[in-house]
Amino acid sequence: MKKLFSIESLTLLAILFGILAGLWLPEAMLSLKWLGDLFLMLLKMLIIPLVFASVFVAVVSLGSGEALKNLGIKTFGYYLLTTALAVTLGLLVVNFAEPATSHHLHAAQTIQPPKEQSFASLLLSFVPANIFHSLDEGRIVQILVFVILFAVAALYLEPAKRETLQLFFESVNDAMAKVAEWVIALTPLGVFSLIGYVVAKEGFQTIVDLKSYVAAVLTALFLHALFVLPAVAAFLGRFNPLEYFRKVREAVLIAFSTASSSATLPVSIDVASTKGGVKRESAGFVLPLGATVNMDGTALYEAIAVMFIANSYGVELGFSQQIVIFLTATFASVGAAGIPGAGLVMMTMILSAVGLPLEAIGLIAAVDRILDMFRTAVNVWGDLLAAKVMNRFV
Repeated sequence: MKKLFSIESLTLLAILFGILAGLWLPEAMLSLKWLGDLFLMLLKMLIIPLVFASVFVAVVSLGSGEALKNLGIKTFGYYLLTTALAVTLGLLVVNFAEPATSHHLHAAQTIQPPKEQSFASLLLSFVPANIFHSLDEGRIVQILVFVILFAVAALYLEPAKRETLQLFFESVNDAMAKVAEWVIALTPLGVFSLIGYVVAKEGFQTIVDLKSYVAAVLTALFLHALFVLPAVAAFLGRFNPLEYFRKVREAVLIAFSTASSSATLPVSIDVASTKGGVKRESAGFVLPLGATVNMDGTALYEAIAVMFIANSYGVELGFSQQIVIFLTATFASVGAAGIPGAGLVMMTMILSAVGLPLEAIGLIAAVDRILDMFRTAVNVWGDLLAAKVMNRFV
């Protein structure tokens, strides 16, 4: 009985009832959107203090800059590996399925492409000119850069001063974890509102209109989440991914309902460290980093979307052009987190790289919000697996 009324079970029921309510009572669910917005605001309220405190404690707990470099290189290497595998799988699925539709649909919605950014401007966007401005704007990558430098500098302080700083941020970290527990208790209510609103607003007709494209994306996402990621994690981390998923599935469900890796971050850190058996140092470093640079689901989705657009315009992309898609999607998924409108920028970068019109983004805009929920869940699941794998090396 206790298991039946757990947060995880109630969240699953909330997703089901949210879908039904969105179909049968659309006006009511549209009017209840504020409940979902409130839940998201509470989660986002925790992000900055939790990221700052958890990353600081994680770095200082490692004990040396050498240990940080070792963990950082392994984490980035793991993220690049899984992202490359995700893009490869996406290209294989889309070449096999060859989804397409008539290109006249793209006129239904016009999206203004963002300004192009050079490598230098992208690199500069990672560095905070004013850390208080970055905190106010919620620029996670800039905050990560600052807090890692700050924590490494703390390692060079005399022991008494370092311990004072560490104790302070450990206390902040623990307090934020307690607030996160209270917010997590509201998950079923927030998920019910968010899912119901999306279904009421978008409906299922948009999925029907683009069914071959939606089917290709979902097939690739499920294959990556159920087979590729668990296989890599089990091989490198020496643990049972299915058993681990049962312990941390709450974070994946919240990622699905919110479509936001950042909003899910407080929950990811909490469940990984309290239920998943991940050391706090590993969770506190790997998960905030993953929420900003690891986008397996998004990179996979972008590769399929570009191929779908090409098919719909009757443009055949050869092997060399698909290699360009592979390279652009893989490396853009790491850099895109530092750019406003990351997903849109990634898409325009890939479209430009293979010579397709940027306005073609409107072709798939109708189902983007729904697919975003699935790809974000895959992104967060990949982050959680990475934390467990890296836990072995901490």
